[in-house]
This record gives sequence, structure tokens and C-alpha cells, in this order.
Amino acid sequence: MAFCANVDSYYNYRISLPANAVFLAIFSLSFLAFAAVYGATRKGLGFTVAMLLGVACEIIGYVGRVMSWENQWQENGFLIQIVCLTIGPAFLAAGVYLCLRRIVYAFGPENSRIPPEYYTRIFIPCDVISLVLQATGGGMASVASHNNDPVETGDNIMIAGLSFQVLTLLVFIICCIDFAVRAGTRHRRLGAAAFDQDAAALKLRGSWLFRGFLVALGLATIGIFWRSVYRVAELSRGWSGPLMYRQDLFIGFEGVMIAVACLVLNVFHPSLCFKELMDGAGGIGSKKKARKAAEVVEAREGKSEPVSDVERQSL
Repeated sequence: MAFCANVDSYYNYRISLPANAVFLAIFSLSFLAFAAVYGATRKGLGFTVAMLLGVACEIIGYVGRVMSWENQWQENGFLIQIVCLTIGPAFLAAGVYLCLRRIVYAFGPENSRIPPEYYTRIFIPCDVISLVLQATGGGMASVASHNNDPVETGDNIMIAGLSFQVLTLLVFIICCIDFAVRAGTRHRRLGAAAFDQDAAALKLRGSWLFRGFLVALGLATIGIFWRSVYRVAELSRGWSGPLMYRQDLFIGFEGVMIAVACLVLNVFHPSLCFKELMDGAGGIGSKKKARKAAEVVEAREGKSEPVSDVERQSL
């Protein structure tokens, strides 16, 4: 295949086939790993769906870049990669957000400034807003580019979505740090009593898998955050800005950051690291089950019907 070095393309650099093929292989294996863990455990459906959607976007995006290697003057490959690789990490961020409330349950909700369920209620809607803005802007910019119209409006909407994602991630990081500080402060003051003393929680906190997951989640969060900051800077000057023409920065801050985020969560998957909490406290249906059980007990006792300890545990 011929390469016209002196003719401007959508990239203004020669796309590296080895680098993009490696990322395509990594994300394909990551997709299979997330699907396999769910198939084996049947736990963490919300987390799995979010991660699979995010990794699928990464796969499609790198397919677009491989298409561009074959012909980087062709529009389709460029549009595929810029849209899919822009919105993919928003799904990955949603998976990260879903994990925090379970971590709070593992240490005890009393260590959190807000109820554990509110982490999901706050951050998931924010992530949806970010995703909608990015997808809408990407779609508008793609249509405009295809019609040879200005792409500034769509690009600005994409930047707004990315900026909102950066803000959401920053607030999430602050909440994580706040929870860690509060838990540490209470532990220094109260000792072991500061944390949940349930046998399952004690065993979980002492496991190396759970500790490894905490580190992995921190790395994934930082990776997605750093990548999002980079993409805001990259797109801030439009599709012809100076950062758009730096393949080295793209590989380092887009490819490597997201690959690390996915791989560490493949290795320290929450369904493997704290499966005790995936269906129990912190699980999706736990609060409803607890409320229903309390209502049953209250109704029985209101009718002067004693409820044995065995029955309470079964509820």
C-alpha cells in the first residue's frame, strides 16, 4: 500500500499498525474476560454491562484506526474511532461508580458522609448526561464532516460532555478520599468498632483480593480521569488542533490509560474479589429485601405472632 507523506490526511501522521493492533487485541481479550466472569459467577450484572459496553466501544474504535491505517484519507475509519473512543470510557466510569457503595458497605455505612445508595443515585445520572452529550456531539460532528460542513457545534457538545465527565470523576475521587479519611479517623478513635463487625465483612476486609481490588479501582479511576482530561485538551482546538496530530500522546494518554483501567479490573473483578457483597449488603436488591423483611416482621409482631430467630434469618 502506498503512503503519500506530503499529502494531509485526517491524522497528519502515519498510524502505527502494531500499536493499534495491540490495543485491539487487549480490549478484545478484556471483553471476553468480563463476559466469562459474569458467565461463571452470575453476579454484578450492572457492572458487567457497563464494562462490556465500554470495552465494545474501544474495540470498534480501534477497528476504525486499523481501517485508517489502510487508508487514512478515508473518512469512515476516522469518524468511527473518534466517536467510539470518545464515548467508551463513559461506560467504564459507570462501572467504577457502581463499586463505591459496596466498598462503603464493606467498612460500614456509618463511615460515609452520605447513605451508600446515594453514590449510585448521584454519579450514574451524571454519567448518563455526560454520555448523551458526547454521543450527541459526536453524531452531529460526524454528520457535519460527512457533508463537508463545519464540525464546531458537534465538537463543542462533545467537549461539554467530556468536561462534565471530568468534573463528575473529580467529585467522585473527592468522595472516595473523604470516605477513606472519615473511616481512618473513626478507626483511630474507636478501633475495630469503627467498622462493620459482621463475620463476612471482617473476612472480606482481611482478604488480599479485596485489598487488591481497592488498588485496582483506584488505578482505573485515575486512568479514566487522566484520559478524560487529555481528551478535553485534545479536542479543545477542534479536529485540527496540535494535540490531534500527536500519536505518541494518543497512545500514552488514551490507549494505555484505558487499557490499564480495563485490565486491572479484569484481574481484580468485583465478582471475584468480594462476591459476598454482590448479592448481600451492597447488592442491587439488598435494600428492598431488607425493607420487605422488616415489614414482614413488623406485621407478624403487630398481630402478636412471635417471630423466631430462624425465621428472621430466613427473611
